[in-house]
Amino acid sequence: MDWIEANGASLRYDLSGSGSATVVAIHEVGGCIESWDDAIAPFQRRFRVLRYDQRGFGMSERTRTITMDGIVADLVALLDGLQIVGPVHLVGCAMGAAIALAFAGRHPGRVGRIVTASPATWANADPAVARKRIDEIERAGVRAVEQGSLAASYPEVMRVLDRARFERFRRRWLANDPEAMAAILRMSTNPSFDLSADLARIAAPTLVVGCTHDPIRTPAMAGKVAAQIPGAKYVEASSGHFMAIETPELFAELAVPFLTAGAAGAK
Repeated sequence: MDWIEANGASLRYDLSGSGSATVVAIHEVGGCIESWDDAIAPFQRRFRVLRYDQRGFGMSERTRTITMDGIVADLVALLDGLQIVGPVHLVGCAMGAAIALAFAGRHPGRVGRIVTASPATWANADPAVARKRIDEIERAGVRAVEQGSLAASYPEVMRVLDRARFERFRRRWLANDPEAMAAILRMSTNPSFDLSADLARIAAPTLVVGCTHDPIRTPAMAGKVAAQIPGAKYVEASSGHFMAIETPELFAELAVPFLTAGAAGAK
């Protein structure tokens, strides 16, 4: 792992695996490079894999302001800085999925194929509830919203599959910077947050996964996103909001064959 100066921020990244195609794995809200640890091996056997900590998260530079324009610009600068000029494949869950779709809509020539699960492409939270959650994080830190947040994003039906995996996730999640968490929640829960225009411009073959144990971005919501992307394929899977973390083997089982079909030529 290393750091690079990209778009005016120090970003931690990791390049691993082999192959002519590059897969960019984009983490969820409150995630980091390690979010992909349990899912990455099947990708590494077929692709070069780029993981990175988004600005404000993991061990990348802290920030108090987050916008989708800035997030996409960071990824452009990261790819340019690493001299990854050909089309890349994108994978992500939840907000990581939204980032992948926003990037693909704004830079269609730079994307080969896309796999997303539970994409968060418009604000669906009650504004008053969202404001209360953000206020609690800013006042008392991430732990103040732990119970309610994780009950929805990582429900008990997913925890029992691998209790140790959930505990690792929970402890890592609690280590998040409250200001960055509040900033990205402020962006994603604002009523003006809507990536519909980006979805309509996506040219890459796209797989959208709806997760049956996700009450935050339900399968019906994921299906609506798929319907807005030209030619997208939609499937449902028994998983939760953070599919690549909660059921990493299942995520790879769906994603790798879909990406392999378009692996040639992406560098």
